[in-house]
Amino acid sequence: MFSEKDRSLFEEKGIDLGDIEKQVRSFRKGFPPLYIYNPALLNKGIMIPGSSDMDHFSQTFESSQSKLKTVKFVPASGAATRMFKSLYECYQCLKVNPEKADSCMNEKDFQPVREFFERLTSFAFYKDLTALYEAKGKPIDLELTGHKMVRVLEDVLLEDGLAIGTMPKGLIKFHSYKEGSRTSFEEHMVEGAGYARNQDGTVHIHLTVSPEHMDGFKARIEESGGQYEEMFGVRYHIGYSIQKPATDTIAVDLDNQPFRDDDGTILFRPGGHGALLENLNEIDADIIFIKNIDNVVPDRLMDDTILYKKVLAGIMIGLQKKIFSYLEYLAVDGNGDEKTFEEIARFLEEELCVLPPIGIELLSWNEKIEYFKNKLNRPLRVCGMVKNEGEPGGGPFWARNADGTVSLQIIESSQIDLESPDQKEKFDNSTHFNPVDLVCGVKDFEGNKFNLLDFRDSKTGFISTKSKDGRDLKALELPGLWNGAMSDWNTIFVEVPIDTFNPVKTINDLLRPEHQ
Repeated sequence: MFSEKDRSLFEEKGIDLGDIEKQVRSFRKGFPPLYIYNPALLNKGIMIPGSSDMDHFSQTFESSQSKLKTVKFVPASGAATRMFKSLYECYQCLKVNPEKADSCMNEKDFQPVREFFERLTSFAFYKDLTALYEAKGKPIDLELTGHKMVRVLEDVLLEDGLAIGTMPKGLIKFHSYKEGSRTSFEEHMVEGAGYARNQDGTVHIHLTVSPEHMDGFKARIEESGGQYEEMFGVRYHIGYSIQKPATDTIAVDLDNQPFRDDDGTILFRPGGHGALLENLNEIDADIIFIKNIDNVVPDRLMDDTILYKKVLAGIMIGLQKKIFSYLEYLAVDGNGDEKTFEEIARFLEEELCVLPPIGIELLSWNEKIEYFKNKLNRPLRVCGMVKNEGEPGGGPFWARNADGTVSLQIIESSQIDLESPDQKEKFDNSTHFNPVDLVCGVKDFEGNKFNLLDFRDSKTGFISTKSKDGRDLKALELPGLWNGAMSDWNTIFVEVPIDTFNPVKTINDLLRPEHQ
């Protein structure tokens, strides 16, 4: 199946031939669906902290913060192309037929474009646009006629203008303030100062970026980072990494044969956000906060976000202390009595939400000790969950694991057998959504960093249909970062308010009240 040229390409990318063959088998066989026992619901897998709990957990974090190194991990490697999909479609249409402007603006599909133009002055980048026109000596004309609209779209989206259509989300200006506008990454810097400050006054933020955008991020931080350091009395340490070529996955045609370009070269595609597990695995910290680049709020809504980050971290620290004490006890030869075993079993079931396999009572004394060690000595994540208001994406469920246990998992709809009436009913009864709001503990009870690659489920993943040069192909994504890549972590779900979740998926999302 593979030539010497193919093998040289694999070697160049750092991908083992065995992994390639495994990926091809995954295309042919697909991925087995996960079996969900039930959706995680309030008080049935999802914690609801009361007001006194909130104070306790936030204080737990604050009192421990001086002893811990914290890092804020922000996946920021994606381009913002999808944000501007409707604008690009309108631009392509009007560029060819500018006289169609009136009819296009009345079509349902172009309503987002009409809203964009009607509220253009509300965007944080509008001042930059006016400056661009002033430099050209021409005023902005927002009249909805074809040629004028084409000109504005070119000046907003393309390289000769503001080039926003070619930027990563992290470098797009999201919010306006009297003193100027902030990009989404700058809002992460502000947010990080509120809860990720280390004892020495540093705030560590790690960005995963695309190589072509690295210079843009560095330039923006060079330009504006100092003002936030002065504003909050901190020093920022900004780290960067790129998605590793070795995490790319092979593409195949519809017959599951390697997809080749016109010159015969096998096509590889990025392995999805699950590939970032490699980047996360290299972070040396006691606590890692994970949040998407586009989920930020302006200052007036920042307090809730900061409070709940502290609450999630406090919950994690409290659980970690119990886990570590049990592991220290079990590490001593000869330790172990029925009363303590019952206590650990209750902790696993009631607090870590790990239900034992059938027949656990038949295990020998030593087998029980090994079971407890295996289930306790794992990375820990505490995940904020918001009420589902129609957003696409993963949700919280109780799911069966390969070892017979049942635990909490974040699962995408594509991982569930929705042809099964039982599974569809359980999926439909889910009430919450994963906003990617995680606090992670990645060190063991002896202070050693876990190898996170050991805790992923390689039997999970996603297959989608794409196209290249007019030909259909199938693409493979690795186990999602908060799905299969963290499948064997201890997982806790906590309800957080919807106002802590304000993603920007389309350009007009910036017109929502939460971003104004």
